[in-house]
Amino acid sequence: MTGITLLDGGMGQELIHRAGDRPTPLWSTQVMRDHPGLVRAVHADYFAAGATIATTNTYALHRDRLAPAGIEDEWPALVDAALDEAAAARVAHGAGRIAGSVGPLGASYRPDIHPDHATAVPLYRELVAALAPRVDLVLFETVASVDHARAAVAAGQGCGKPVWIAVTVDDEDGRHLRSGEPVADVVTVLADGADAVLANCSAPEAMPKALEILMKTGLPFGAYGNAFTQITKDFLKDRPTVDALSARRDMGPEAYAGHAMTWIGQGATIVGGCCETGPAHIAEIAARLRAAGHAIV
Repeated sequence: MTGITLLDGGMGQELIHRAGDRPTPLWSTQVMRDHPGLVRAVHADYFAAGATIATTNTYALHRDRLAPAGIEDEWPALVDAALDEAAAARVAHGAGRIAGSVGPLGASYRPDIHPDHATAVPLYRELVAALAPRVDLVLFETVASVDHARAAVAAGQGCGKPVWIAVTVDDEDGRHLRSGEPVADVVTVLADGADAVLANCSAPEAMPKALEILMKTGLPFGAYGNAFTQITKDFLKDRPTVDALSARRDMGPEAYAGHAMTWIGQGATIVGGCCETGPAHIAEIAARLRAAGHAIV
């Protein structure tokens, strides 16, 4: 029997679907502002499905995301709101951990516009400092390049909480980051500064090749893929909205859970879901884990 940490599934897309509002460049932040309590409800449903970690709705809470909308001054209140929603769901559930999400500066999947190290580290560190006192671990998500990984490691140092780093890989070749750099090039960076390493927000089919490399860090490792048809060129434009993406029709709970069990067969001890996966996907993974004799921790 192996102890498996079961992450939650996607937050941003789940919020968009539940709210029924047209996506904006503020994405999940806009939904949280417009629909108080909805984030808590999503967290609650993931806990009920079997997840043992709630990932805060702070992925897009960077000042560079808020400034174009003229709401940068709301940054502290928005971070607190996201933390409050996760904490309330955990209290109601009576168990679980909270992961403080730190998404990429600039935009997802865009290592070409990621700030230089000297600029990025203080910006990441500001969010980490706001999250760390109220979370159980800090989770850097969708890390798309070696430089991004270095900035994440530097920003997480000394925060007092475990730092997990999740890299996003090429959908067709999991041996490469979104930047085109080999995943192997990030292994030493992660081994020296992370407490766990993952691959995220990429096609489930790309994960096995990525995990073969990430396991060489010697750290706990795992994956949580998305269920997008593809990362389209439209989505890689400046400040896109998520309606430029479409969900796969072949990645329902049963299909997705099959991929997750493959990762566990490789030795992964942390699995979950990313964009376009929901509570039903997590519930199916939980059922498969229990049926296979694993403990969900």
